Amino acid sequence: MKLLVVEDDKRIASLLQRGLTQLGHTIDLAHDGEDGYYLALNSAYDVIILDVKLPSMDGLTVCQELRKSGIHSAILMLTARDSIDDKVTGLTSGADDYVTKPFSFEELSARIQALFRRPAQYVEQQVLRVHSLELYPQTFEVKKQGVPIELTRKEFSLLELLMRNPNQVLSRELILDRLWGADFEPSANVVDAMIARLRTKLGNGKEKPLIKTIRGVGYKLER
Repeated sequence: MKLLVVEDDKRIASLLQRGLTQLGHTIDLAHDGEDGYYLALNSAYDVIILDVKLPSMDGLTVCQELRKSGIHSAILMLTARDSIDDKVTGLTSGADDYVTKPFSFEELSARIQALFRRPAQYVEQQVLRVHSLELYPQTFEVKKQGVPIELTRKEFSLLELLMRNPNQVLSRELILDRLWGADFEPSANVVDAMIARLRTKLGNGKEKPLIKTIRGVGYKLER
C-alpha cells in the first residue's frame, strides 16, 4: 500500500515510517497540515494517517478540505483526545476511522488493513478531468475522449501534478522536487524533455495546447 503519514511529533512519525515500511508499505511523511494537504492533493494514497493536532493547518481542517477537493483515500485520524464528541467531530469531518494515542502499532496496522479492504462499493473512484482528458489516480489510467493513452509512471505523475493544479504555473524546480525528490541531480532539460513527450502522447492536433510554456518559469495546464 502507499500511505501518507501526517504527524508533527517526529519521534512518532519515524516509528510509524519504520514499522510500516518493514511491513512492505510505501510511506510519505509530512510534519504539518499544509504539507500533508499538498501531498494528498498531488499523489494517490491508499490510506492517509492524519494527526488531529498539527501546525499550520489542523487535521480536521485538512480532512475537510481533502474531501471538498474530491480526495477519496481512506483517512485514519490520530489524536490524544478520547471523548465521544471528539470522535464524532473527526468522523463527520470525513475521516473513516479514529485511533486514540497512545496506541499499539499492531492495532494501527490492523485498522489500516481494514480500511484498505473496504468493499469496492464504498470506495469512490476519483477522476480528474480537464477538457477531454480524464485521469484515474487509483488505477493509473489516462483517457482522451474515452481512448486510453499509455504513459510511463513519471509521465503519469507529471500529468497528475498538472491536472491537480490547473491554471497554476508550476516551476521546473517544483516539478523536479515532486517527481524526483530534492536530492535528485537532474540532467539538463529533463523536465522540458518529459513535457515534450507528454505533449506528443496527448496529441493535441488542431486543439489548443493544454500544457502551456511560461518562458523562464515553467508550465501550466490550462482549463
